[in-house]
Amino acid sequence: MNAFKKSLVVTSMALTFPLASNVAQAYEVSANVTIASDYRFRGISQNDTEIALQGGFDIAFDNGLYVGTWGSQVDFNDPDSSDAGLELDYYFGYGGNLTEEISYDIGYLYYDYPGSDATEFDLTGKRDLDYQEFYGSLSYLGGTLGFAYSDDYFLETGEFWYLYADYGFELPHGFTLGFHAGYNDFEHKSTDSDPKDAEEAFLTDGEDSYTNYSITLGKSWEGLDFALSWIDTTLDDEECFNTSWCDSTLLFSISKSM
Repeated sequence: MNAFKKSLVVTSMALTFPLASNVAQAYEVSANVTIASDYRFRGISQNDTEIALQGGFDIAFDNGLYVGTWGSQVDFNDPDSSDAGLELDYYFGYGGNLTEEISYDIGYLYYDYPGSDATEFDLTGKRDLDYQEFYGSLSYLGGTLGFAYSDDYFLETGEFWYLYADYGFELPHGFTLGFHAGYNDFEHKSTDSDPKDAEEAFLTDGEDSYTNYSITLGKSWEGLDFALSWIDTTLDDEECFNTSWCDSTLLFSISKSM
């Protein structure tokens, strides 16, 4: 499971099955379910700041390949995409070690909003919510540097880059503390001279980039993973679709891994 996409701690169960060639192929199967006070993706609420139920399923092979899916409730509070009540992500990738201390991860991720209607725009017509990303990261000890790239982001808003850094460490009594910062860069902004380019802007009020950041305190207890995160962005309400979805918030979640 790619680390930048969802902050879920997954505990795996190792299974080994014989193949027809009598060569054993080992892989790990894991699943998780989470209830969270909101679904924040790159600092922006995806569920109109309401409670979200989430879950995923992963298969990781010993050779470094993995495949999985993850889903969450969503609510964009948009009459034109009112049927988009669910996000389903499908991904596959490959990870391994360059040295004993340096690891890498590369992969492909598709964001699907089943049942959603394409949103109608005045100049650019109907545009779908679904999109794809390619991602990669390098990790050293407790730190990670990574990126994600989309050739046509959410609502067909053009090219998008996400650059991020994570750092985490253990605290006494089984607590963990994690830091995250990400830079979001979009192809278009609402003040572009070409009216069609301006309409394809993801953000409002002339912005074409922003930064999101978070601090997360975690603790596992009685088979459950608890997390409390402070999340914020550099966007104000006018730049964030005239909503409070990008405002600073405390997010609490409880997860169960299987």
